[in-house]
Amino acid sequence: MARKITMNASSSKPVAEVFEDFVISQTAQGLSPITLANYHHHFHSISRHFDIAQPMETLTKNKLEAMVVSMRRSGLAHNSISSYCRVLRTFLGWCQREGMTVPPMPQIKDKETVKESYTDDELAAILKRPKKDCSFCEYRNWVIVNFLMNCGCRASTVRNIQNRDVDLDTRQIIFRHNKSGKIQTVPLCSVMVSILREYMTVRKGKSDDYLFCDQYGGMLSMNALRLAIARHNQSRGVSKTSTHLYRHTFARKYLVDCGGDAFMLQKLLGHSTLKMTKHYCTIYDADIAKNFDRFSPLAQMQQPKEKIKRR
Repeated sequence: MARKITMNASSSKPVAEVFEDFVISQTAQGLSPITLANYHHHFHSISRHFDIAQPMETLTKNKLEAMVVSMRRSGLAHNSISSYCRVLRTFLGWCQREGMTVPPMPQIKDKETVKESYTDDELAAILKRPKKDCSFCEYRNWVIVNFLMNCGCRASTVRNIQNRDVDLDTRQIIFRHNKSGKIQTVPLCSVMVSILREYMTVRKGKSDDYLFCDQYGGMLSMNALRLAIARHNQSRGVSKTSTHLYRHTFARKYLVDCGGDAFMLQKLLGHSTLKMTKHYCTIYDADIAKNFDRFSPLAQMQQPKEKIKRR
């Protein structure tokens, strides 16, 4: 039976200390390191607008609302505030399940935003093959950006792919490290198969070595991957440097240019539900734009009319 924390035992503990208890509990539950790091990052941001040293028993609804007001006055984006509040709501929900009496967290819904993506001109520059005498890192970076446009996966997934996960014969790759925690198999297009076949003869290594490694064969850190993509893009004259932007670009082009459907996109992007996939469908609504001249009243009014001809 789970141990319950009573308010008598925890009421005098600072919010920050109870939050660490929460993180330990979530770690034991098997949450991914990325999610846990996200909790810490968000809590640190929350601490700028909220006294985390105060005892849990002094927490009130008014103080939580004052925190939100402080965030708004500081100029934080609406969706950033929503994200911070979502983490705090998860924390307070855990506190409640542990037997603590806590106030309700204000619910702030995300606002729909249009995700920025790379333009076709930028992609043409980014995906242009490097010279044959380039360094291994430059060559690897080019392969990575091609790979991101093949499947739109997350940066954390790219870092964790091993040589053994690539099956060029069946034109598939296995993602063992996903946000959802589930193993995912993703197809490789013929262009990507050709690129990987050549790259793996250069990269070599054992089956359990990381596919996209550093120059010494070790695992790329998240920061190293971020800097590698930034350097690659900037060297091609592209000022946008976000790795995650490739995921948005993949989704947009898959829906708009390639005529893909939401269910297949959900599978390719590894979404556990259709919620995020529907978000992409909403902001990159391909279907409504296709053949719109057939349905537009204005276009129909401008159609030339044929006169009746006497035979």
